Amino acid sequence: MIDRTLAVAPMLDWSDRYFRFFMRLISPSALLYSEMVTTGALLHGDRQRLLGLDPSEHPLALQLGGSNPSDLARCCRIGEQWGYDEINLNVGCPSDRVQEGRFGACLMAEPRLVSDCVVAMKNTVSVPVTVKHRTGIDDRDSYQELCDFVGTVAEAGCSTFIVHARKAWLKGLSPKENREIPPLEYEKVHQLKRDFPDLQIVINGGITSLDDCRNQLDRVDGVMIGREAYRNPWLLAEIDRELFGDPAPPANRIQVIEQLLPFTDNLVRNGLPLNKITRHILGLFHGEPGARAWRRHLSSNATKKQADISVIQEAARQLPGGRVLMNDNPTPSM
Repeated sequence: MIDRTLAVAPMLDWSDRYFRFFMRLISPSALLYSEMVTTGALLHGDRQRLLGLDPSEHPLALQLGGSNPSDLARCCRIGEQWGYDEINLNVGCPSDRVQEGRFGACLMAEPRLVSDCVVAMKNTVSVPVTVKHRTGIDDRDSYQELCDFVGTVAEAGCSTFIVHARKAWLKGLSPKENREIPPLEYEKVHQLKRDFPDLQIVINGGITSLDDCRNQLDRVDGVMIGREAYRNPWLLAEIDRELFGDPAPPANRIQVIEQLLPFTDNLVRNGLPLNKITRHILGLFHGEPGARAWRRHLSSNATKKQADISVIQEAARQLPGGRVLMNDNPTPSM
């Protein structure tokens, strides 16, 4: 049984395996999601690049983008074989490119098709199949239409819905604007939980603090945090500690760096550019003394030819009391 109390959202171009490994060092308990992988890419592309994971990332969900039931079923089978603990169908992305492929948020207008997709997916795998969606699209944003969508898909066997508490405009707004301009509609999501008490409802959108999480968890089954987890990743340590207790996250940020170094060193020695990892850790010291120097050193040096973990170690030395060693020596508080 997957605990969905706290999840880190699937974020295109951000939620790669390096970010997920870093997140797991900070939050032992959060459910992590891959970035969206389209069925076409998975069926015809480099599966190691698309699906590669570290065992420490579990529990881990794979998010798929597609609308062909047969293709989605095949991709579900592949995802389960690679070890993912959940398969999630994207019915929330509003980008033009995604719409051209007839998937993402535009599928909210086709609940029967989404139901067919869910049936095909569930019939293929033993892991949970979930759906992530918006509260509506364009002018089709009434609560009744939202209920009709959820009810129809639930009849197909989906019992977990992750709801981004904003509607999406399919034309006229960029994906970034669609994350910010449509107003948050938390009450619609809360009402969904009241009207569908047997479903697991997870809320996403605008959640940026432990207090936000607590307030939402009084009304729904789980919370999903997106951009704030990327901008201020240490927030997850606080939330994890308060919501789950054990196992406890690392006591300080320096410990996270020390745990990250062997993983990074191995990948860099095997040809991975250092900045593929350092781009995800720029916000680790958000709000702390020395954070600007940390970011500046990483940004200026991680892209250089032959850059290795010494760049991270030197960046840590820019912090008050910062020192990072690849051994078991005690670390300072941070």
